[in-house]
Amino acid sequence: MTKLHPRPQFVRENWESLDGKWRFAFDDEEVGLVDGWSVTLPAPVAIEVPFTYETKASGIHDESHHAVVWYEKEVELKTGKNVLLHFEGSDYITTVWVNGKVVGEHQGGYTAFVFDITAYIADGENRITVRVQDSVDTAQPRGKQRWLKDNFGCWYVQTTGIWKSVWLEYVSPIHIDYVKMTPDFDAQKIELEVEANAWHADVSARATIKFDGEVIEEVSALLKDGVARLSASVLAKGDPWSMKVWNTQTPNLYDITFTLVQENTVVDRVASYFGMRKIAIEGDKILLNNEELYQRLILDQGYWEESDLTPPSVSALELDIEKIIEMGYNGVRKHQKVEDNRFLYLCDKKGLLVWSEVGSTYSFSDKAVANFTTEWLEIVKQNYNHPSIITWVPFNESWGIADIHENVKQQQFTEGIYYLTKAMDPMRPVVTNDGWDHTISDIITLHDYEETGKIFAKRYADREKLLSNAFQHNQFRYPFADGYRDNGQPVIISEFGGIAFQSESGWGYGNQVQDEATFLERFESITGAIQDLDYVCGFCYTQVSDVQQEVNGLLTIDRQAKVDLAAIRDINERRKK
Repeated sequence: MTKLHPRPQFVRENWESLDGKWRFAFDDEEVGLVDGWSVTLPAPVAIEVPFTYETKASGIHDESHHAVVWYEKEVELKTGKNVLLHFEGSDYITTVWVNGKVVGEHQGGYTAFVFDITAYIADGENRITVRVQDSVDTAQPRGKQRWLKDNFGCWYVQTTGIWKSVWLEYVSPIHIDYVKMTPDFDAQKIELEVEANAWHADVSARATIKFDGEVIEEVSALLKDGVARLSASVLAKGDPWSMKVWNTQTPNLYDITFTLVQENTVVDRVASYFGMRKIAIEGDKILLNNEELYQRLILDQGYWEESDLTPPSVSALELDIEKIIEMGYNGVRKHQKVEDNRFLYLCDKKGLLVWSEVGSTYSFSDKAVANFTTEWLEIVKQNYNHPSIITWVPFNESWGIADIHENVKQQQFTEGIYYLTKAMDPMRPVVTNDGWDHTISDIITLHDYEETGKIFAKRYADREKLLSNAFQHNQFRYPFADGYRDNGQPVIISEFGGIAFQSESGWGYGNQVQDEATFLERFESITGAIQDLDYVCGFCYTQVSDVQQEVNGLLTIDRQAKVDLAAIRDINERRKK
């Protein structure tokens, strides 16, 4: 996936992909550190990065668990500039050597990280060595990765090691580390923060905003304590009607270039973009750009037949988005995964809404709390700038917080994550426990795989009774944890459906159907029941495509339609607001 920059929202011209052939070795006896594998790997085999050894696409296809794996690659490098080595995702503890010397370590499977390797390289050929340690520890955020020997329920083959792109870029010794872009929709401005590795008083940050090639605004400010804060209008020549709005129908994106200037010389330049949009809640309604938003979401787990969690190509990501829009959905709930940055870029570009999750832990302990909190806050920071992301979903179905209904410590954990997320991002809604047993939450989201629309309608007819915890809204759980109550928040049915055909090998939710006509009848019945509920402001159908043993997708795992997608669209779009 080298045709599009690994981070389309943070682009420097001088970069190089390291995806492709690497040397690879299992370290089942965990002797590599003692035996000097950081200098040379014994008896390596070839692996195709960024695909993990469990996948066919890697060239290895061994689905058994190996706790420690190693990678090695020679790379031609040039001295004279700082060299940054980027990993978009490596699961779970990653240690990196360059020419036999340790340059850094990172923990977390769903977050990107970077090492400055300038001090370790020579002009010409250099050896990069990577050791990744993974585990079946349920205190580790793992999402849909199994921790038992075989697949079970809705948990699938684990993902070990490098599973997203690896790349290099050459930068000035003084360079930008991070930018934060916050649209102020009502004021028609963009608020900017530029973080750099510069502590010099004479370094300034400049932002140049363009739309369709026309310069809209240019602002600058000196860095103080490594940060510059800027504010810029998005109005062309001050025209109050000229703001270009980002929404699902017109996903307008402004181009923005950030530069660092020292002694009137540009020392770093980063190209990016942003969208002017506002997500807000008023009473029981969710608003996009001050207009009521009815969300037609679909659950998207992002698995592929030969590459599992790693997208096989940018075109595969684009195909998924096009199919989702073709089916009449206006957004995805990206489930238990932080997707490739290029997916989020395509959602930004095409106007597809995104609910962003992370992989759950499956036990509750101080270790799990620390692991989760660190990784979650990194995810919020790294994906903050994408206009397509409109909701944060840190917890799902009480995974990792199994006793939350009555356990005060687990309730406090979710509250803590809620407020930490709000401290970093006050503009987006946060759902604390998607599905049931909510504590403090901006949206009440309910999961229900009821097969019959008539029963669905009866169960949800009385909002006040439903949300008073008078009964379990499905066979497992109540809407709220003990001690919490409805405060008039918006309500979304955030999982339902999951229909599978009898001819398929695997499972879906409820009884499997015999043919397309029966499928569409059931789909229309339950979707229509939700659409008829005036107080419900959206839904999320399970799911886009089949995933290994779970065969309840509208598409097969190789993205072939199981039913008439136009018929799905007609049903979905009967209620748009």
